[in-house]
Amino acid sequence: MSHPPFFRLLAAALLAAPLGAFQSTTSEILAKLGHSQHGEAFDTGPREKPWPMTGIGEAHFPITNKNPEVQRWFDQGNALLHSFADYEAERAFRWCLKLEPDNAMAYWGLARSGLGGGDRPAEMIREAVKRKDRVSPREQLYIEALAADLLPDPLHDRQTGRNRGRKILETICVKYPDDMEARALLALNTMGDDRYGAELMIREILAKQPNHPGAHHYRIHNWDYHEPEQALESARRYGEIVPDIGHALHMPGHIFSIVGMWNEAAISMDAATRREKQDMKERLTFPFNNWNYGHNLNYLSYIREQLGMAGAAIFGSRQLIDAPLDPQGNDDSQRSTHSYGIGALARALMKFERWDELLKEGAIPWRDIFADKVNRAYFEARAHFGKGEVGEAEKSLAAHTALKKDLEKNEGMKEMYEIEALELRGRLALARGETLEGLKFLTDAAEREFEMQRRYADPPEYPESLYNSLGEAYFVSKSPALAAAAFEKALTLTRNDLFSLSGLVRAYVATGEKAKAEDVMARLLFVSADADKGLPILKRAMATGITATPRDSSPGPQRNYARTSLEKFGPSRWEPYAAPALEVKDSAGKRVTLDEYKGKNVILVFYLGQECPHCMRQLHDIGNKKDDWERLNAVVVAVSSADPKKNAEGLKEFGSLPIRLLSDDHFTNARRFHSYDDFEEVELHSTILIDKLGRVHWARNGGDPFGDMAFLAKQLGRMNEAAK
Repeated sequence: MSHPPFFRLLAAALLAAPLGAFQSTTSEILAKLGHSQHGEAFDTGPREKPWPMTGIGEAHFPITNKNPEVQRWFDQGNALLHSFADYEAERAFRWCLKLEPDNAMAYWGLARSGLGGGDRPAEMIREAVKRKDRVSPREQLYIEALAADLLPDPLHDRQTGRNRGRKILETICVKYPDDMEARALLALNTMGDDRYGAELMIREILAKQPNHPGAHHYRIHNWDYHEPEQALESARRYGEIVPDIGHALHMPGHIFSIVGMWNEAAISMDAATRREKQDMKERLTFPFNNWNYGHNLNYLSYIREQLGMAGAAIFGSRQLIDAPLDPQGNDDSQRSTHSYGIGALARALMKFERWDELLKEGAIPWRDIFADKVNRAYFEARAHFGKGEVGEAEKSLAAHTALKKDLEKNEGMKEMYEIEALELRGRLALARGETLEGLKFLTDAAEREFEMQRRYADPPEYPESLYNSLGEAYFVSKSPALAAAAFEKALTLTRNDLFSLSGLVRAYVATGEKAKAEDVMARLLFVSADADKGLPILKRAMATGITATPRDSSPGPQRNYARTSLEKFGPSRWEPYAAPALEVKDSAGKRVTLDEYKGKNVILVFYLGQECPHCMRQLHDIGNKKDDWERLNAVVVAVSSADPKKNAEGLKEFGSLPIRLLSDDHFTNARRFHSYDDFEEVELHSTILIDKLGRVHWARNGGDPFGDMAFLAKQLGRMNEAAK
């Protein structure tokens, strides 16, 4: 629906403006509509001012500045970048620009904060280049290094630019021998590719700054999956010096997992997920706002599986599934929180042989997408095989095979699909008594899965180690020596694996190697010390009668996960947060609060006034869904800075809208609900869902109003289900 009065106002403003002021006038109007006057690159990212943060480590990076406060915020942003806390780092750098609009290094920091974010990094570094003559020669080199990396060069490919940027960093290291930040960035640039060179730079940094967050972080990445023991010291130190950033608590868990220190790995990942949940609670954000949350909690669920904590693993997977969805389609992407949750739940149910639950309709919220169709067919086939239902397993295998025709459109699933297909063919042959053919297919699948996991298992994408499956198949076929070899092979990649150790105990008993069986049982008992009772995989090992004293065979001392208190990092579960106070006035000037709406879901909209055409379009779109909102027990309230009198006039013009128009004095409520840009001092569009108990379940803030009514209805439905 168009609004001629506004467009006439806009046209008049533009026509009345002098030609030279045209751009300025347009910027002012766009800013009023919730968009940044600095351009599209500033329309995403944080919009609230930063606060002094502790527990993030220290990494001083001296820059040219006129206001000493700029240096403090720049250092905060730089320390955050060293732990990949890019969003919070960007907040600090934006405030530097608020204090000094032409600070070149603030733009350099923003370019680094936006790495991986489309064209934003390039736009930011261009602004830094424009201003580089205002900073020191050292800072100019930093700007030139990042510009070489980020800005396209028509004469050279991207890798050439990256190489040129790295060489400039090398120049800084030589020219400024006391500058540890250049060495840290060079280590970041080369980690994993030049492991020895990166390690030497890290040692040089730590010799002068033993608590440098970047040095410990980059060492972990440098040795991740290649001699991980080299990073054990940094894995222990990193979380201690940076306890308030989730990723800093998370990354040591990679190292601990790879070396089989499952208790330490669980402590690391659990602390990280708790810290992230605490951050969300304090900053009124959601799991889909956190780039690492889904991966982190999925990894924790996997580690809990390795400790035999089936209930805890399933608890984590259901948290991921139940988390609020991202309306921009990311809930269906392979690495979204929701997708991680579905995969983690299916994986845990299968590994702990909960076949009936795996087959129960609705137990796993499979979606109508290719990846879920493939995985559903695979997991249901596995469940039927586990129950001995060969005929039903054949049907699931046929469904899996039928999906092969769509594989060309889904290249990312090709390797996983092919391994699944080989495995299922092998299991079917074994179930039919075709032992040699079954073992051949299963061996081929195991070799391919092993190679896929060896490249990088973060955690393993395949739901179980197929060398364990091969070992079990050899065991059933009365070949215990071959079974032992398969379990031993699995342990070379997944150290202290609960499932491998269980199989190996049984295989050694069958080959008459009691001493070896006792040694492995000692390791198994340590790993499974806090496992759930009655797990089939453990009962089979215990049935051998082998006894031993629990022994940790990992390369370092471990705390006990079950007895380590982690509450200081945050809650174990993400929950909707209590809504900030809403204190507004209706069109008659009467005070209105959320208390009036207890027992009702609330769709709370912050809009920019009746002069904003896309705001009014949003309100009309919402109003047209009146019946849907009533069915979902929801009411709609819309808040703007318009005074009560103006809202009363607006209700006459738009009286058909089933929406209450409310007045926010001095943007007080907009600030509380993060619907205000502190950097540019403008209102933002926000759509917020509040449940019957006054808790915020979902929100979207930004330069444009949210217009997906179907998504809002879906999310309200999920809120109602959760309240039952």
